[in-house]
Parts: sequence; C-alpha cells; structure tokens
Amino acid sequence: MKNIYLCGFMGCGKSTVGLALARILNMEFVDMDTFIEERAGQSVSNIFKSEGEPRFRSLETAAAREFSEIGGLVVATGGGAVLSDENVAAFKSGGIIVLIDVPLEVIAARLEGNTTRPLLQGQDKTEAMRSLYNARMPRYRAVCDITITNSDNRDGIFIAKEIAENTEIKELLNP
Repeated sequence: MKNIYLCGFMGCGKSTVGLALARILNMEFVDMDTFIEERAGQSVSNIFKSEGEPRFRSLETAAAREFSEIGGLVVATGGGAVLSDENVAAFKSGGIIVLIDVPLEVIAARLEGNTTRPLLQGQDKTEAMRSLYNARMPRYRAVCDITITNSDNRDGIFIAKEIAENTEIKELLNP
C-alpha cells in the first residue's frame, strides 16, 4: 500500500488532519517531526539550536527515505520537508503528496502566542511568518499531487474526510 504525505505551512493542520485521515483509512499515522525528535532524543527546537538547521534537514531526509520503504502510512511532514528535491522524490516514489492550503491570516491566528516554532524566533514574528509563507507556498503547490484548500478554517476531521473521498486517493489505495 502507498503512503499519503501531507504537506503545507506550519499550523495548516497536517498533524490533526493526518491523525484523523489515518483513522478513517485504517492506516498508520506518523508525525515526521515527532519521529525525528524521538530518534534524535531532543526537540526540533533543540536540534535547531544545538546542531543547526542543516543537521535537522539531514535527519528529515533520512526519515523521508525510511518512510518511502514502508507502505500504509499517513505522514504529516514538517513544513520544510518538501523544500528538498530528495525528500520529494522519496515521497513520490512511495506515495502521493497532499497540500493542505490554508491562507496566511488563518495560520497567523492559529499560531498566535506559539513559541515553539524555531523559524519564527526573533523580533518580528509576523513578518518572519509572511516571508516564509510567501517563499514556501509556490514550492508546496509545485510538488503536490492534490491540493485541499481550507480557507474557512474547517476542522481537521472534515478535511480528513475530504481527502479520503478524493478520487486520486481512492485510486492510490485501491489500484
């Protein structure tokens, strides 16, 4: 069985939707960042602080390769996972990439007060978020196989059901 990889900007709901989608489809759910944290024995934030972003990205690529060799997974990727061509190739070799496309205003409201995002640390969190969002969204749209838009902030179960009912997903799971 193939894998379903959920991509999108931080705060778009990949983990919430992924867990619900895995339950609906009777698949195993994996949160990529949690998987990396467990392997590294430290949080993503600590990896960024102590070893730097390049080290985190190498751990991310190792995880992408590992997932591509396992079937039947719903994977909530990290927000930067699809920036790597190697990761995208691994994802596509064993599955399909689904973008959860959420407007920046909705994400900003969801992440208000959140201090755990290493790429949003610094003086102007709003500007950092806007800049990162504008830089990443074209890549997300370019690499995904399916886009699910959630501009009206529907809950994760609703989005998971929408993904599960998608014709391409059904064909992927029942060739």
